Amino acid sequence: MAVTQSWPPDQGAVGGMELPGFDASVPNPARMWNYWVGGKDNFAADRQAAQKVLEVMPSLPVIARLARRFLIDAVHQLAAGYGIRQFLDIGTGLPTADNTHDVAQRVAPPSRVVYVDNDPVVLSHARALLTSSREGNTDYIPADLRDTAAILSGAARTLDFSEPVAVLLIAVLHFIPEADDPYAIVARLMDAVPSGSYLVISHAARDIQAGPVADMMRRYNELSPVPVTPRTGEQVARFFDGLDVTGPGVVPIRQWWAPEAGADADSGRGRDAERNHIGEGDGVESNLVAGERNGPEASDQRGDGGEDGDFGSHLHGCGKP
Repeated sequence: MAVTQSWPPDQGAVGGMELPGFDASVPNPARMWNYWVGGKDNFAADRQAAQKVLEVMPSLPVIARLARRFLIDAVHQLAAGYGIRQFLDIGTGLPTADNTHDVAQRVAPPSRVVYVDNDPVVLSHARALLTSSREGNTDYIPADLRDTAAILSGAARTLDFSEPVAVLLIAVLHFIPEADDPYAIVARLMDAVPSGSYLVISHAARDIQAGPVADMMRRYNELSPVPVTPRTGEQVARFFDGLDVTGPGVVPIRQWWAPEAGADADSGRGRDAERNHIGEGDGVESNLVAGERNGPEASDQRGDGGEDGDFGSHLHGCGKP
């Protein structure tokens, strides 16, 4: 995730960046997420903490995989359907199959991608993100989501902010408490990109399966050094104020995929995997947005809650007057 509390001692370097060490005995949000999606970049403390969270929210592995599928689908649609060639992926998480640059450059090799994360665990894996097609480019910025000035100045080394940019905030904004004004953070990011840019968000939801989600969040916050602040659909929709919405709107993620797609969260790669229909047990929300500012749909298209879900995923785009 893009929010951490401290940086342990340095251990080597990646692409000129110092590699921080980390305490494997302390559960880490990125490694817990990695465990839920079936990865191997986690330690015993992460697995133990993740299993304790699963005791109150057993559907979390499905939710985590759905969020990953949504990211892949959103990037593919933006690159293939909307001609986006620049991506700012904040809260990158641990590398896995089909990272943002893999998906975007498969569609358009000249695509440029900047990853942002300040989790020392993610930084230690940054080499896997600093690959690119010959025609495109990737970069990695070690920065906190709240430090938008550092993010934007660093991203400008790779991205052209006179051209449209997709800003990706997948499962990261819920690590920003109200006291840090997450809405102002998103506004600063979107103010920096031109007309035709897009905003993609997935967010922990407080109003889908509210009882189990509240129990899960309490358990998670007891175990993790980085607490989570879930939000209602109405609160999440506020991140898209001034943006026009297309597609299904702000909906549970199972409504993102067409029913006829008929695949599950773990199947395949590339286009087939992106079009999966997930079935029950998801609760992640998603949608696609484009056009001019001040579209009313951002607050009107909230879907009904899912059955076992606790995240909301949303794909929105912005056009500036």
